[in-house]
Amino acid sequence: MKQQELEQLMADCARDAVATAQEEFQVELDYTGESIAAVDDVLLSFVDRYHDKALEDEAVFTLCNVFGAYTGETFRRLVGGSWRYDQSNPKAPYVLLDVGELSYAFAGICYERLVNDSQVSVKAYFDQALSQHVQ
Repeated sequence: MKQQELEQLMADCARDAVATAQEEFQVELDYTGESIAAVDDVLLSFVDRYHDKALEDEAVFTLCNVFGAYTGETFRRLVGGSWRYDQSNPKAPYVLLDVGELSYAFAGICYERLVNDSQVSVKAYFDQALSQHVQ
């Protein structure tokens, strides 16, 4: 995948997150750092509303990638960075946001919250990452 295609894909996925949050839960995502707290709520709202269906593999993949893209695109607007498609494990490729020497797995943190531990916070991860780049 070419870099320009990846950048466009992630921007499109972020727009899908904005539309989905609005349509499903009347939550406005506006690409501000403050809006990332709403991502935490929206992810758990999918489980509340759709129960086990929200935790099926395809739904989890879609939710984590779309809301991870939104979180990453918000981060990019604040500090920059570029998306990287990592295929080091061909059976489980993933996307990271590289900012300088650091990389962030925004879809991965969404997965942690949605599937493994509802106490994990996308907002806390985002804020911690942001603190690495803002003096």
